[in-house]
Amino acid sequence: MHTAPACAKPRSRTEFAMAVGGVSTGVVASLIGQLGDGTRGWPLAVQIGAALLSVALVPLLFRRPVGAALVLAALAAVSPTATPASCVGMVVVARGQRARVAVGVALAGIAAHLLRALWLPIPALPYEWWALLVVLAHAALVGWGMLAAARRALIDSLQERAERAEAEQGRRVAEARAAERAAIAREMHDVLAHRLSLIATYAGALEYRPDAPPERLSQAAGVIRAAVHQALEELRDVIALLSDDPAGDDPTDDPTAEPDRPVPALADLAGLVEESRAVGTPVEVRDDLADPAAVPGRTGRTAYRVVQEALTNARKHAPGQPVSIALDGTPGARLVIEVRNPLPRDPAAAPAVPGAGRGLVGLTERVRLAGGRLDHAAGPGEFRLQAELPWPA
Repeated sequence: MHTAPACAKPRSRTEFAMAVGGVSTGVVASLIGQLGDGTRGWPLAVQIGAALLSVALVPLLFRRPVGAALVLAALAAVSPTATPASCVGMVVVARGQRARVAVGVALAGIAAHLLRALWLPIPALPYEWWALLVVLAHAALVGWGMLAAARRALIDSLQERAERAEAEQGRRVAEARAAERAAIAREMHDVLAHRLSLIATYAGALEYRPDAPPERLSQAAGVIRAAVHQALEELRDVIALLSDDPAGDDPTDDPTAEPDRPVPALADLAGLVEESRAVGTPVEVRDDLADPAAVPGRTGRTAYRVVQEALTNARKHAPGQPVSIALDGTPGARLVIEVRNPLPRDPAAAPAVPGAGRGLVGLTERVRLAGGRLDHAAGPGEFRLQAELPWPA
């Protein structure tokens, strides 16, 4: 329900000055007319007093519009010099009050002007025509005030919508940045987990095979050093990208832009498999795809991360066990990835590799955001992971 304001405050000092100036001009014109008609003595004093009082009441119109307008209507019943101020009061009331209040004040103004014409008639104008003009004039003033109120309400509404749209745009940009940072964090989690699992595997080999040939020990130490160096570089990227520094944010940046770094795709799967084989994990790949490079960017990246997380989990929880990877699918349908590995016969003997346990949770969310589905379960003696991803034609 619309609630009108208790008073119609001027929108600016200019509007207030225009109201006072208009009333003053009308009062002066009315006094000149009275002098021209030969009004003298105490009637002229009454006219001048009503004129001064009506001008003095104009500021009160913007604080107590209804009361001031009724007082001006009463003055208009006494003197025509109060008519300009009464007309302004009618507009102010119609602009800031409910319609029924404005109509009530208008009826009071009509009655006042009709009453004045009974004891102070206009010789050149019949009373019936004067009554018609008074009614039409007050109807026009009410309409003018209501039109001004509607226009002001429309402008305020448009301004509010513009401010809300600007705030909403800022919120969307902030959400997009947060989503992009979360995506980068997930990406870095997968990469760091992969690197650290390689380090843990080589370190475990050094721990359990101290009698290995020196060249093998040197090779393992070199792999550990390179993996640690890469992990540190990627961790530095994570810290730089996730640092919440509003001063460094440029609002003109595209928050959904791809990160300025090479991103893996399904065509890079061979290198990932060779890394796992190099640390002693037998990996068998059955690739029924005609051209892995034809898998589009987002689907290819997600598929790569699915296989990477599966190999990382296999190294953590079933070290040395063979891993089977199967890829199948056609454009316009679905890309299906299935990874299987046997569970260790003695889980207690498996090395305890630290982890947050969120890898599969994050991977499930990544696949869901890509429009696919991920299932994983530990069956009798085997762990199975299957992902289905959309493959646009």
